[in-house]
Amino acid sequence: MTDLAELYAAHRLSLVRLAVLLVDDLASAEDVVQDAFAGLTRRSGRLDDPSKALAYLRVSVVNTARSALRRRRTARAYVPPHEVEPGSPEDRSVLAEEHREVVDALQQLSPRQREVVVLRYWSGLSEAEIAATLGISTGTVKSTASRALAALEKTLDRTEEER
Repeated sequence: MTDLAELYAAHRLSLVRLAVLLVDDLASAEDVVQDAFAGLTRRSGRLDDPSKALAYLRVSVVNTARSALRRRRTARAYVPPHEVEPGSPEDRSVLAEEHREVVDALQQLSPRQREVVVLRYWSGLSEAEIAATLGISTGTVKSTASRALAALEKTLDRTEEER
């Protein structure tokens, strides 16, 4: 049996950080993580392998973030997305100022590219773990990561030139 309190204490912050990079605001990220833990609580008795609880949570965070973004996109209808600035001290602590350019460039990637980059370079997952989390092949992870890094480099170079 998985001890949910220990799992929560050990991994909540890293999961919130992952969610922030996917949904771009702290409040939504915290909701996403809370929903992931609630889902795990509902199925903890039926979890086939309790050692895979963290993997279940990562998949749940990514899928719930996708759903949150879809709901947000629907609510905005034809209104272009607004620039998200860290508004509170809590937001600024999660997204340190020196990383803001990278986060801005990350937000310009497609959702799939952003997910692959965040899972690989922020969460430190292997290509196989990313493939399992996103439900795609390892080859797709590799090609998506390659294209995403090229796009990030181009965006960051353009930002550097503008300064």
